[in-house]
Amino acid sequence: MPAPQSTLLSPHAPDRTGSRRTLPSLTPGPRLRAAAASATVWYLRLIAVLNVLAVLSLPFREEVHEHNTSKLFSQQPHQHVGAFFTPYLATAGLVSAALAIFLTLVMRRRKRAAWLTNLLLAGPLFLVYVLGLTQDRYADHVFNWVSAALTGLFVAALLIGRREFNAVGDPSNPKLALAVGAGGLLVTGGLGTLLVHATNKLPGAGLTDEIAYTYLRGISVGVFADRIEHVHAPRWTDITINALLAAAFCLVLYACFRSPRGKQLLTAADEEKLRALLDKHGARDSLGYFALRRDKAAVFSPSGKAAITYRVVGAVSLASGDPIGDPEAWPGAIDAWLAEARRHAWVPAVMGASEEAGTVYARHGLDALELGDEAIVDIADFTLEGRAMRVVRQAHNRVKRAGYTVRVRRHEDIPAEEMAVLVDRADRWRDGATERGFSMALGRLGDPADGRCVMLECRDADGEPRALLSFVPWGEHGLSLDLMRRDRDCENGLMEYMVVELLLGAKELGVERVSLNFAMFRSVFERGARLGAGPVLRLWRSILTFFSRWWQIESLYRANAKYRPVWEPRFLLFAKSSDIPRIGLASARAEGFLTLPVIGERSS
Repeated sequence: MPAPQSTLLSPHAPDRTGSRRTLPSLTPGPRLRAAAASATVWYLRLIAVLNVLAVLSLPFREEVHEHNTSKLFSQQPHQHVGAFFTPYLATAGLVSAALAIFLTLVMRRRKRAAWLTNLLLAGPLFLVYVLGLTQDRYADHVFNWVSAALTGLFVAALLIGRREFNAVGDPSNPKLALAVGAGGLLVTGGLGTLLVHATNKLPGAGLTDEIAYTYLRGISVGVFADRIEHVHAPRWTDITINALLAAAFCLVLYACFRSPRGKQLLTAADEEKLRALLDKHGARDSLGYFALRRDKAAVFSPSGKAAITYRVVGAVSLASGDPIGDPEAWPGAIDAWLAEARRHAWVPAVMGASEEAGTVYARHGLDALELGDEAIVDIADFTLEGRAMRVVRQAHNRVKRAGYTVRVRRHEDIPAEEMAVLVDRADRWRDGATERGFSMALGRLGDPADGRCVMLECRDADGEPRALLSFVPWGEHGLSLDLMRRDRDCENGLMEYMVVELLLGAKELGVERVSLNFAMFRSVFERGARLGAGPVLRLWRSILTFFSRWWQIESLYRANAKYRPVWEPRFLLFAKSSDIPRIGLASARAEGFLTLPVIGERSS
């Protein structure tokens, strides 16, 4: 008699009719994995709230002290067992609250190291619960069963959603975390010990007792620190020590889970590819040439016909302008850029995208917020005639009568010695210690690779350089403003004079359009000043006018409006509204308006 054949080992086993059938797969589907990953984040949020409430609750601290004392020193520890356990962390200190909050943030960004950390913490804890429930004195309490069930569900959700957590960290994180941890323990221990020494209510305490009390109080709220003889500090001292160690612990967590810094910058091969794309499609976007900044990185579409350049600032992958290249290949470049951002847990954002590019980005899940408008002057329509141009015409004539002259040349036509002088003057006239600009500035002057850029040199009646303007190419027949520098002691209206000279003589260079400065929130200033503007719009305009005292928001709009330009809107693109504050901070850093200290290696 032939042996029966088993069909359990084959996923494509034939049935009785001889046809093959496919057995259902046990691998979780994408929706289940995503739901499980989201569940872990919400669980950690709940635990973070419970820990914060527990630490800040005075009755809780007193009852935990009573519970721990009875548990460790009485003959009937089972009376309060489990009464104050949280489902995830048994520690009721501020450090555990900080850990839960931080793990919530990094789990939300789908970091692989965060997933592993949670599994290493929750897995053994679940086993402890299971073993504890085998004993009657623990099994008698319903709360222990609830805690075990919640922890088990959390572990199951971690395992189901494992493939969702694929964001990598920086390879240098472990070494940095050890260094930060050692330094944090020394600093917080020293400050805490001094505070305990100054506020101790009992005599006879030695330095060893004070140090031990500081560290034990930093990680617990009860019996461990209370066992130190000759030390009794006020409650506010205990809370301060807890907070100091929690702050140090947060720094260690940041060092453990920080995203890669984005060290890869534009290579010579990348720059060559980008220049080839600009030669074919550079006329589409006035900001296209700024993609050649060498503090950016480039990611190309699979076909190589489009690219996005970006810079990583504070874990934000900050792109600028429109994608470079063929619009039909833009989706491929956007997909590649977003995939890289997800892999490194970077927040994707785009500064200064046009409406056309914003529409394409929106199809990939990004939302848009209007930043302002770009001033573009059509050379064919520009004239100094008419009442509307009277102020510009008067400024131009006044400076011209004072003996100022303007010379317009391509960078490649300027001898190296003269270019060195202009670069030196530009650095001397710079407003501030750092070079500003990211999305609408090239960040360099006089580089031999930028020979097609246009330089305007303004000299006074004595032949001394007093100001300069530099423009980058915008396709074959356009220019885009890059650099504007002047001597602070020069004649008023000098910049208007130089811009008018360029616009009047642009046809000789074959230039048909010129992009000037970007006016942030232009529509607010324009509509807010109209009759019938609503109270919200007027309030928003007043706020911007107030901040214009420092950041020249309104003055840039006024300075550009006098040339009667065409206003082209520009947008900020982002994935989540909650990321806007972080994106704004990264943008301010990238543009040079804000400088922050960094931990570890300097970000690119």
